[in-house]
Amino acid sequence: MLLKTTGPGFRRILRLAVFLALAASVVPHATAQSSESLLQRGDAALQAGQFDEAVQLLEQAYREAPQNSEIATDLLLGYVQSGRLPQAISFGTEAVHKWPNNPDLHHYLGLAQFKAGQNSAAGDHLRQAEKLAPADKSVHFDLGLVMLASQNYPAAAQQLETVVRLDKSNALAHLLLGRAYQNTNRSLPAIEEFRTALRLNPDVPLGHYNLGFGYASLGNNREAIAEYQVEVQRTPDNPEVRYQLGRLLLDTGDTSGAAAELQRATALDPNNADAFYQLGKAMVLAGNTEAAEHALQRAIELNPNDPGPHYQLARCFQKVGKTEQARSEMQKFADLKKLEPQSGGMATGRIH
Repeated sequence: MLLKTTGPGFRRILRLAVFLALAASVVPHATAQSSESLLQRGDAALQAGQFDEAVQLLEQAYREAPQNSEIATDLLLGYVQSGRLPQAISFGTEAVHKWPNNPDLHHYLGLAQFKAGQNSAAGDHLRQAEKLAPADKSVHFDLGLVMLASQNYPAAAQQLETVVRLDKSNALAHLLLGRAYQNTNRSLPAIEEFRTALRLNPDVPLGHYNLGFGYASLGNNREAIAEYQVEVQRTPDNPEVRYQLGRLLLDTGDTSGAAAELQRATALDPNNADAFYQLGKAMVLAGNTEAAEHALQRAIELNPNDPGPHYQLARCFQKVGKTEQARSEMQKFADLKKLEPQSGGMATGRIH
């Protein structure tokens, strides 16, 4: 997380000790007073969310006291929070070479790299921060985020388990731990984590969606639909929630309800091939062949290698007596089906 975790009293004591040492050996007393004042004002601006002002003050403080690692740390945090990622990465890289044993510098540099999509480098610096400050739950949390983004779910789970052990009340950590479990086919513990997250914070982002996904992975469609419906009320413009709800409604035979959700999903995300496929399937079942053909053609356009839309399109053409077109689509379905990799273990395909 971006917020500092060290207590303000302890920070103030450390800062005073640093500045007394600097005043005695490196910088004139007047400069130390000036940089201390700038640092305090910069910190206050950071806490108030006035990041541009904070950066301006901290840059000035750093120019006056370039050997002060506390100023450098807060300036790096200011760069990250203000979204100045190139500056953060450049400055942070120099700072960690200057103060290699400062865990906060490694932490904030890792955050900047993560935000810039440099997951491998981010992981390296966050792991270094972890070595230097093993009890800092915010480092474990951010390292868990990097591992999730890198799809290294076992490592993500390990980091997030540490977070919830250190801070049992962290609802978001419980939610993300559930996602890590879900992505390693541990649906039951995932569901428990999602429930815990919602119990701690009913407003945790996408809490009901994730719980619904967990239920759906176990085939508990009724419970999953109920959770998705709650989430739709909370985040009505989220296309993935609409898609998952529509898909499950279709699986349970609610064709009209499914069509309504899937139409909304495709309107919100016109590049979701699966949503168009499911919408086409719903329209075939509803007998609306014109709408079905339109949706299925769009699904094929978005994902030409998916055999499913061709199967549904063949059914659609059969319904209106277009025999040759139906035969052609069924042949395309068969050809593409042969190219699909065989899945082992749990079924990953779908019934077309």
